[in-house]
Amino acid sequence: MNNEDRVQQFRQRSQGALSLNIAYIGIVNGLFAALRSLGTAAPAALARAAAMDEGYVRRWCDAAYAFEYLDADGEAFSLTANGAAMVPGAEGGVMPMAIQSVLTAHMAERAAALMRTGERPGESVLAERQTLLPWFGPMLEASFAPMFEDTIVPAVPAFAEIDRRGGLAVDLGCGNGWYLRALARRCRNLRGLGLDGFAENVSQAQQRADAEGLGDRVRFSVGDIRQFTLDEPADLVAMNRALHHVWEEGREPVFQWFRDNVRPGGFIVIWEPAWPAQRSDLRDPSRRAMAFQNLGEHVQGNHFLRPQEIVDAFAAVGMPANVHLFAGGNEAVIVARR
Repeated sequence: MNNEDRVQQFRQRSQGALSLNIAYIGIVNGLFAALRSLGTAAPAALARAAAMDEGYVRRWCDAAYAFEYLDADGEAFSLTANGAAMVPGAEGGVMPMAIQSVLTAHMAERAAALMRTGERPGESVLAERQTLLPWFGPMLEASFAPMFEDTIVPAVPAFAEIDRRGGLAVDLGCGNGWYLRALARRCRNLRGLGLDGFAENVSQAQQRADAEGLGDRVRFSVGDIRQFTLDEPADLVAMNRALHHVWEEGREPVFQWFRDNVRPGGFIVIWEPAWPAQRSDLRDPSRRAMAFQNLGEHVQGNHFLRPQEIVDAFAAVGMPANVHLFAGGNEAVIVARR
């Protein structure tokens, strides 16, 4: 590749980042969703519908038109197919990519500054940008709920047994509650408790459960696993992409908590990104994002785990575990039974 080709390649990458940034603004401010409802609208009408400032909306419409999210007929704008795909909840939508683009830019800036001192401020960095945290859960839900419901649940026998048996499911680090809500929809005899450290997540989770008619069976609470006691043993304890958040602070008490709080015959189901055994595997295009995300995890005091590390931690508390791999080996579900 010569220099001119390299410059062109990186210019295209820069254009892609700009495009996702414009999409992010439209997502978090409800502009795509409002325009879908209106059909066509001038900036003033769109601003009123989304309760936004007209001046900002006008400039955003021009930028969204430039990046082909909007079409224009005089002063009236409408969604293109790409714009419609950015509406939260759209079938086949790509909203998570726009949220992830701004999240990674935020984490890159924090890592660049903190690398000089070695400081690792923890998960509070997710709340440093006021528009990011409310969209973190919806981003994960849109990215992973279809895989969970369509691929993981049918392939992991523990879920079929929980479906037959019912009981109490506890979701630790529940975020916006999508995992527990999906379980409750599938398992009609299951009651659910979700625990998260962010009040914003817990509020969003309970609102969504209530809106789905699940509020009588599923509740959410702010709390920390290391300081939380269940009123009854759980039939299922789940951690969905959250175990690595407590790993470095002392995993032994966490795994002992698993054993002490699940009833005999109950399950612990851990879903984690599967950090590869070989560094060379990170060159695979499907793993490059994981490599960057692991840098962001370091900022938060965490790091991604190899599945065998989790199996070994279960073995240390006398609980054998099995590993199920998905998404080309990039996602691991580890199931232990007491």
